[in-house]
Amino acid sequence: LAWHSSGTYDKMSRTGGSGGGTIRFKEELAHGGNAGLDKAVARLEPIKRKHPEISYADLFAYVGVVAIETMGGPKLKFSYGRVDEMNPAAVTPDGRLPDADVGDGPGPKERDHLRKIFNRMGFNDQEIVALSGAHALGRCHADASGYVGPWSGTPLLFNNSYFVLLKGLKWAPNDEAAKFQYKDPSGQLMMLPSDIALIEDAKFKKYVDVYAKDQKKFFADFADAFEKLESLGTSGLTPLSA
Repeated sequence: LAWHSSGTYDKMSRTGGSGGGTIRFKEELAHGGNAGLDKAVARLEPIKRKHPEISYADLFAYVGVVAIETMGGPKLKFSYGRVDEMNPAAVTPDGRLPDADVGDGPGPKERDHLRKIFNRMGFNDQEIVALSGAHALGRCHADASGYVGPWSGTPLLFNNSYFVLLKGLKWAPNDEAAKFQYKDPSGQLMMLPSDIALIEDAKFKKYVDVYAKDQKKFFADFADAFEKLESLGTSGLTPLSA
Protein backbone atom coordinates (compact mmCIF):
# COMPACT_ATOMS: atom_id res chain seq x y z
CA LEU A 1 0.00 0.00 0.00
CA ALA A 2 2.77 2.45 0.95
CA TRP A 3 4.68 1.63 -2.23
CA HIS A 4 1.70 1.96 -4.58
CA SER A 5 0.59 5.15 -2.86
CA SER A 6 4.01 6.65 -3.65
CA GLY A 7 4.82 4.97 -6.96
CA THR A 8 2.58 7.10 -9.15
CA TYR A 9 5.01 10.04 -9.08
CA ASP A 10 6.12 11.72 -12.29
CA LYS A 11 9.17 13.93 -11.85
CA MET A 12 8.50 15.88 -15.05
CA SER A 13 4.90 16.89 -14.33
CA ARG A 14 5.41 16.70 -10.55
CA THR A 15 2.14 14.84 -10.18
CA GLY A 16 1.31 11.74 -8.16
CA GLY A 17 3.29 10.38 -5.26
CA SER A 18 2.38 9.91 -1.60
CA GLY A 19 1.49 13.53 -0.90
CA GLY A 20 -2.27 13.40 -1.32
CA GLY A 21 -3.34 9.97 -0.12
CA THR A 22 -5.31 9.50 -3.33
CA ILE A 23 -5.06 5.72 -3.25
CA ARG A 24 -8.04 5.75 -0.89
CA PHE A 25 -10.29 6.87 -3.76
CA LYS A 26 -12.11 4.15 -5.68
CA GLU A 27 -10.84 5.65 -8.91
CA GLU A 28 -7.23 4.82 -8.00
CA LEU A 29 -8.02 1.53 -6.32
CA ALA A 30 -9.54 0.48 -9.64
CA HIS A 31 -6.15 0.71 -11.35
CA GLY A 32 -4.88 -2.73 -12.36
CA GLY A 33 -1.78 -2.64 -10.20
CA ASN A 34 -3.84 -1.87 -7.08
CA ALA A 35 -6.06 -4.95 -7.19
CA GLY A 36 -6.70 -6.11 -3.62
CA LEU A 37 -5.42 -2.97 -1.93
CA ASP A 38 -8.96 -1.89 -1.09
CA LYS A 39 -8.73 -4.44 1.72
CA ALA A 40 -5.61 -2.78 3.12
CA VAL A 41 -7.23 0.66 2.97
CA ALA A 42 -10.30 -0.70 4.78
CA ARG A 43 -8.14 -2.24 7.51
CA LEU A 44 -6.70 1.19 8.28
CA GLU A 45 -10.05 2.96 8.57
CA PRO A 46 -10.45 2.24 12.33
CA ILE A 47 -7.03 3.78 12.97
CA LYS A 48 -7.96 6.84 10.92
CA ARG A 49 -11.21 7.24 12.84
CA LYS A 50 -9.37 6.97 16.15
CA HIS A 51 -6.74 9.51 15.05
CA PRO A 52 -8.52 11.92 12.67
CA GLU A 53 -5.68 14.42 12.96
CA ILE A 54 -3.45 12.08 10.92
CA SER A 55 -3.87 12.44 7.17
CA TYR A 56 -4.55 9.36 5.07
CA ALA A 57 -1.40 10.17 3.12
CA ASP A 58 0.77 10.10 6.25
CA LEU A 59 -0.98 6.98 7.53
CA PHE A 60 -0.44 5.04 4.31
CA ALA A 61 3.23 5.99 4.26
CA TYR A 62 3.83 5.35 7.94
CA VAL A 63 2.35 1.86 8.02
CA GLY A 64 4.89 0.87 5.38
CA VAL A 65 7.71 1.99 7.66
CA VAL A 66 6.22 0.19 10.65
CA ALA A 67 5.66 -3.02 8.69
CA ILE A 68 9.22 -3.18 7.39
CA GLU A 69 10.76 -2.49 10.79
CA THR A 70 8.40 -4.90 12.58
CA MET A 71 9.33 -7.72 10.19
CA GLY A 72 13.04 -7.30 10.83
CA GLY A 73 13.99 -4.74 8.21
CA PRO A 74 16.17 -1.68 8.55
CA LYS A 75 15.35 1.31 10.73
CA LEU A 76 13.70 3.87 8.48
CA LYS A 77 13.40 7.63 8.74
CA PHE A 78 9.89 9.03 8.44
CA SER A 79 8.59 12.54 7.94
CA TYR A 80 4.98 13.69 8.29
CA GLY A 81 2.88 16.57 7.14
CA ARG A 82 1.28 15.24 3.95
CA VAL A 83 -2.04 16.92 3.21
CA ASP A 84 -4.85 14.82 1.80
CA GLU A 85 -6.34 15.61 -1.57
CA MET A 86 -10.11 15.86 -1.20
CA ASN A 87 -11.05 15.53 -4.86
CA PRO A 88 -10.71 12.27 -6.82
CA ALA A 89 -9.77 14.39 -9.81
CA ALA A 90 -6.26 14.39 -8.31
CA VAL A 91 -5.92 10.67 -9.10
CA THR A 92 -3.23 10.13 -11.73
CA PRO A 93 -3.84 8.03 -14.87
CA ASP A 94 -3.60 4.25 -14.68
CA GLY A 95 -0.35 2.76 -15.98
CA ARG A 96 2.17 4.49 -13.74
CA LEU A 97 2.98 1.38 -11.71
CA PRO A 98 5.24 -1.41 -13.02
CA ASP A 99 3.72 -4.37 -14.84
CA ALA A 100 5.13 -7.80 -14.02
CA ASP A 101 4.96 -8.85 -17.68
CA VAL A 102 4.56 -6.59 -20.71
CA GLY A 103 4.50 -9.49 -23.14
CA ASP A 104 8.01 -10.86 -23.46
CA GLY A 105 8.48 -12.40 -20.02
CA PRO A 106 11.77 -11.18 -18.53
CA GLY A 107 12.98 -10.01 -21.94
CA PRO A 108 14.17 -6.63 -23.23
CA LYS A 109 10.70 -5.09 -23.28
CA GLU A 110 10.15 -5.88 -19.61
CA ARG A 111 13.55 -4.51 -18.64
CA ASP A 112 12.93 -1.33 -20.62
CA HIS A 113 9.51 -1.07 -18.98
CA LEU A 114 11.00 -1.31 -15.49
CA ARG A 115 13.52 1.41 -16.26
CA LYS A 116 10.88 3.64 -17.84
CA ILE A 117 8.58 3.36 -14.83
CA PHE A 118 11.25 3.86 -12.18
CA ASN A 119 13.29 6.44 -14.10
CA ARG A 120 10.08 8.49 -14.36
CA MET A 121 10.11 8.67 -10.56
CA GLY A 122 13.83 9.45 -10.42
CA PHE A 123 15.28 6.02 -9.57
CA ASN A 124 18.36 4.40 -11.12
CA ASP A 125 19.19 0.71 -11.68
CA GLN A 126 20.65 0.22 -8.21
CA GLU A 127 17.56 1.69 -6.55
CA ILE A 128 15.26 -0.42 -8.74
CA VAL A 129 16.96 -3.59 -7.56
CA ALA A 130 17.10 -2.47 -3.93
CA LEU A 131 13.36 -1.70 -3.86
CA SER A 132 12.64 -5.05 -5.52
CA GLY A 133 14.10 -6.70 -2.43
CA ALA A 134 10.83 -6.00 -0.65
CA HIS A 135 9.53 -9.05 -2.52
CA ALA A 136 11.05 -11.02 0.34
CA LEU A 137 7.74 -10.16 2.01
CA GLY A 138 4.25 -11.38 1.30
CA ARG A 139 2.83 -13.34 -1.58
CA CYS A 140 0.76 -12.99 -4.74
CA HIS A 141 -2.96 -13.79 -4.69
CA ALA A 142 -5.01 -15.16 -7.55
CA ASP A 143 -7.97 -12.92 -6.69
CA ALA A 144 -5.79 -9.78 -6.85
CA SER A 145 -2.91 -9.83 -9.34
CA GLY A 146 -3.73 -13.23 -10.78
CA TYR A 147 -0.30 -14.52 -9.81
CA VAL A 148 -0.01 -17.06 -7.00
CA GLY A 149 2.51 -17.82 -4.29
CA PRO A 150 5.29 -16.37 -2.11
CA TRP A 151 8.71 -15.26 -3.28
CA SER A 152 10.45 -16.68 -0.22
CA GLY A 153 9.91 -19.27 2.47
CA THR A 154 9.85 -16.55 5.15
CA PRO A 155 7.22 -14.11 3.83
CA LEU A 156 6.90 -12.35 7.19
CA LEU A 157 10.62 -11.62 7.55
CA PHE A 158 12.39 -8.75 5.83
CA ASN A 159 15.85 -9.95 4.79
CA ASN A 160 17.95 -10.49 1.66
CA SER A 161 16.41 -13.91 0.94
CA TYR A 162 14.77 -12.60 -2.24
CA PHE A 163 18.20 -12.04 -3.82
CA VAL A 164 19.69 -15.26 -2.44
CA LEU A 165 16.84 -17.29 -3.91
CA LEU A 166 16.61 -15.33 -7.15
CA LYS A 167 20.23 -16.02 -8.08
CA GLY A 168 20.72 -19.30 -6.24
CA LEU A 169 17.80 -21.42 -7.42
CA LYS A 170 16.90 -22.70 -10.85
CA TRP A 171 13.68 -21.00 -11.94
CA ALA A 172 11.48 -22.55 -14.62
CA PRO A 173 8.17 -21.45 -16.19
CA ASN A 174 5.19 -22.72 -14.24
CA ASP A 175 2.94 -24.21 -16.88
CA GLU A 176 0.20 -24.88 -14.34
CA ALA A 177 -0.21 -21.23 -13.33
CA ALA A 178 -3.03 -19.16 -14.80
CA LYS A 179 -0.62 -16.30 -15.59
CA PHE A 180 2.95 -16.67 -16.76
CA GLN A 181 5.22 -16.98 -13.73
CA TYR A 182 8.18 -19.02 -12.58
CA LYS A 183 8.56 -21.75 -9.97
CA ASP A 184 11.51 -23.08 -8.00
CA PRO A 185 12.45 -26.81 -8.05
CA SER A 186 10.18 -27.49 -5.05
CA GLY A 187 7.21 -25.82 -6.70
CA GLN A 188 6.52 -23.90 -3.49
CA LEU A 189 8.05 -20.53 -4.39
CA MET A 190 7.46 -18.21 -7.31
CA MET A 191 9.05 -15.37 -9.23
CA LEU A 192 7.44 -12.95 -11.65
CA PRO A 193 8.87 -12.22 -15.10
CA SER A 194 9.92 -8.81 -13.75
CA ASP A 195 11.93 -10.59 -11.03
CA ILE A 196 13.72 -12.87 -13.48
CA ALA A 197 14.50 -9.78 -15.57
CA LEU A 198 16.80 -8.65 -12.76
CA ILE A 199 19.14 -11.61 -13.28
CA GLU A 200 18.94 -11.65 -17.08
CA ASP A 201 20.03 -8.03 -17.38
CA ALA A 202 23.72 -7.58 -16.56
CA LYS A 203 23.30 -4.06 -15.22
CA PHE A 204 20.58 -5.18 -12.82
CA LYS A 205 22.25 -8.49 -11.94
CA LYS A 206 25.39 -6.92 -10.52
CA TYR A 207 23.27 -5.43 -7.73
CA VAL A 208 21.42 -8.71 -7.19
CA ASP A 209 24.81 -10.33 -6.66
CA VAL A 210 25.87 -7.66 -4.16
CA TYR A 211 22.70 -7.88 -2.10
CA ALA A 212 22.65 -11.69 -2.10
CA LYS A 213 26.07 -11.63 -0.43
CA ASP A 214 25.66 -8.61 1.84
CA GLN A 215 22.41 -8.08 3.76
CA LYS A 216 23.84 -5.05 5.57
CA LYS A 217 24.50 -3.33 2.24
CA PHE A 218 21.01 -4.25 1.04
CA PHE A 219 19.42 -2.82 4.18
CA ALA A 220 21.34 0.44 3.82
CA ASP A 221 20.51 0.87 0.14
CA PHE A 222 16.90 -0.18 0.61
CA ALA A 223 16.43 2.33 3.42
CA ASP A 224 17.76 5.15 1.25
CA ALA A 225 15.57 4.17 -1.71
CA PHE A 226 12.43 3.61 0.35
CA GLU A 227 12.77 6.90 2.17
CA LYS A 228 13.19 8.59 -1.21
CA LEU A 229 10.13 6.73 -2.55
CA GLU A 230 7.92 7.90 0.30
CA SER A 231 9.01 11.50 -0.16
CA LEU A 232 7.87 11.64 -3.78
CA GLY A 233 5.14 14.19 -4.35
CA THR A 234 5.65 15.85 -0.96
CA SER A 235 7.09 19.09 0.37
CA GLY A 236 7.69 20.75 3.72
CA LEU A 237 7.56 17.55 5.75
CA THR A 238 8.64 17.35 9.40
CA PRO A 239 10.96 14.53 10.52
CA LEU A 240 9.38 12.25 13.11
CA SER A 241 11.47 12.01 16.27
CA ALA A 242 11.89 8.52 17.67
